[in-house]
Amino acid sequence: MSSPADVLSQFDLGGEVAGIEPAAEGHINRSWIVTVRGSAGTPGRFLLQRINESVFREPERVMENVALVTRHLAEAVRRSGAADAERRVLRLVPARGGAAYHRDAGGGVWRLYPFIGGTLVREHVDSREEAREIGRAFGTFQRLLADYSGARLHETIPRFHDTAWRVETLEQAIAADRAGRARGARAEIEAVRAREGLAEVLPALLESGEIVERIAHNDAKSSNVLLDERTGEALCVVDLDTVMPGTLLYDFGDMVRSTTSPTAEDERDLRKVGVQVALFAGLVEGYVSALGPVLAAAERDLLVFAGKLITFEQAVRFLADHLDGDRYYRTACPEHNLVRCRTQLKLLESLERHEDALRRAVERATHP
Repeated sequence: MSSPADVLSQFDLGGEVAGIEPAAEGHINRSWIVTVRGSAGTPGRFLLQRINESVFREPERVMENVALVTRHLAEAVRRSGAADAERRVLRLVPARGGAAYHRDAGGGVWRLYPFIGGTLVREHVDSREEAREIGRAFGTFQRLLADYSGARLHETIPRFHDTAWRVETLEQAIAADRAGRARGARAEIEAVRAREGLAEVLPALLESGEIVERIAHNDAKSSNVLLDERTGEALCVVDLDTVMPGTLLYDFGDMVRSTTSPTAEDERDLRKVGVQVALFAGLVEGYVSALGPVLAAAERDLLVFAGKLITFEQAVRFLADHLDGDRYYRTACPEHNLVRCRTQLKLLESLERHEDALRRAVERATHP
């Protein structure tokens, strides 16, 4: 693999490299913070990334999507006249020759973004106000992309939100029982099987045209939103590698799953797990207000369902990986994925139990 220093020579940085430091671990791609001393003596910072090709088998397609989306968003923000426009969208630094990325001699794909300073991220949301900002960030993201008219984006991870296929994959894992764990997961298997009908709803609506295909982020969680560290305002949605065709319901559902229960994804004390109606209300307030008329009535009526669907889907994925011997998700102990599955199922039960209150929150947000 080429070194970051070697790769940086393939980009016009506007100055000399003064420092290269590894960015925080925990992301799929390897990342470095690059400090550059410009000709006027003013330092600038960039984010250098190497795409993980074990996750994204066709990194060129990922980068084509990212280039199309960031270009459209930058132009939309410019037209809107929003203050601080440079901090409200990711912008690719082109490689020498004009490409959106650099491919090194070993085949690695690298990209460079200007670093957006003065920001922070929230791994967990603690207040209705914070939830409102997360919802507003993704609502703005999808509103600005609603009039995108370029080439259809690539499906960088095929069948990513094909819930019925995820259920089929689980059934195959149950039958194979590769790790000999099916006996110890009987309760979770039955809980999933009792809700398999959730997987059949959206495909039929997409097929009929009642729900339209849109550009979806597909990883809509609070840690993928940059907040202004001084004001707390949501500025920019990041981590665009999974942006591809889908429905905005995927994103709202993922926000509900990852934001409305202020607990870890592997919380063992299930008494702590459950939807906080106030966090859901903040989320939907920010989301609906930012989307405005882009949100169709059919989509609005399915916002609560979306939370249940994506929470169910994630429970299925964790359970399938547990039964398959933990081949996909990184685990800290043999039952880690089973614990994660239980957490998702407990949240799903809570979403079902509070459905009337959640629907009232949607109604208040859409008809204030």
